[in-house]
Amino acid sequence: MTLFISDSIFSSTEKKDEDFDKAFAGYIVVEDGLIQKVGKGEVPESLKNQAEKIIDARGKTITAGLVDAHTHLVHGGSREHELAMKLAGKTYLEIHASGGGIFSTVRATRAASKEELTQKALTSLDRMLIHGTTTAESKSGYGLDMETEIKCLEINSYLNKNHPIDIVSTYMGAHATPPEFKDNKEGYIKFMIEEVMPEVKKRGLAEFSDAFCEDKIFSVEETERIMKAAADLGFKLKLHADEIIPLKGAELAAKMNAHSAEHLMAISDEGITALAKSGTVAVLLPATSFFLMSPIYAPAKKMIEEGVRVALATDYNPGSSPTENLQMAMWAACYKMKLLPAQILRGVTINAAYAIDREKTIGSIEEGKQADLVIFDAPNIDFLVYHFGVNSVDQVWKKGKLVAEKGRLVYKN
Repeated sequence: MTLFISDSIFSSTEKKDEDFDKAFAGYIVVEDGLIQKVGKGEVPESLKNQAEKIIDARGKTITAGLVDAHTHLVHGGSREHELAMKLAGKTYLEIHASGGGIFSTVRATRAASKEELTQKALTSLDRMLIHGTTTAESKSGYGLDMETEIKCLEINSYLNKNHPIDIVSTYMGAHATPPEFKDNKEGYIKFMIEEVMPEVKKRGLAEFSDAFCEDKIFSVEETERIMKAAADLGFKLKLHADEIIPLKGAELAAKMNAHSAEHLMAISDEGITALAKSGTVAVLLPATSFFLMSPIYAPAKKMIEEGVRVALATDYNPGSSPTENLQMAMWAACYKMKLLPAQILRGVTINAAYAIDREKTIGSIEEGKQADLVIFDAPNIDFLVYHFGVNSVDQVWKKGKLVAEKGRLVYKN
């Protein structure tokens, strides 16, 4: 049994008690990889006597393990050469239309070996882990052909078995229309629906299906066809929606009972209402707006006020958010979206867990849940976002085992 003691535990509980939005002094009992007990106030002497290990985190803050609910983890290459184009005023869609953007990464991903892609992803996961992430969603979408999409999803499966971070796999063939279908988008949609998606499902390589509903990418009508086909095959649904232009993507996500709608910088008031009614989680990506030098951030405060469950994620990818550090999204959510520390912490714990259908097992410090914990070198939750630009993580615990400490990896496969 391991006993954690702290005067600042933020549980991310759903129970509306007096500590719903603030941290408390208390203790956590962990055994067999699970949280066995959470208590407030002084630790009973009987527990201290039973404990095989006591982690004294007084003066520090303990939260649930961070959940990154939106990443494009498996990809080849990088796109630093596009930064100068962005600085010169080129837009995301302009870079994409010129053969850069997603297509640049598609070429690199297709060309890379499975071993190269796996090693690159493992390095990224290690970076995530030392910054507090203990569960991450991972989308495909940089292959766009059968062979490479399967390759990337197989890597997700390997990563899930061979790294401390739990991986939730998402098929996202509808990320763009590949060059070989340049003048035949309808043919590509049929290819996904009739060939790739059934094969992915047959092999059990993805739990979710995602699509990019955006001007010049996939229309609302095309996206709905793709989502319906995915749902018919038994995939849970996600959607890149209303990122650049308000196309009523959020309304579509709500209509299709998607677990999440993601990006949402251009969401309409009607879209916010639809998400609130459906219970679809809004996964917001402030680090993306920051990197793209955009003044437009998703209206997070309004969504929360309207009853939408809001999660925060990195959107880790080589083109629009090349960071594995979920704390970066937390800082941007504070200083650009004006969210409160408690709202931010919920966004990267319990709300993010809802976005990937894991709220029953992770995302909060509650009895019976997986013992995924982060100890921050911060005396309170305000300090987490106040002291920005540094890695505030002191220790990361995964299923009751120490896996990272003071920026160093300590796990053993």
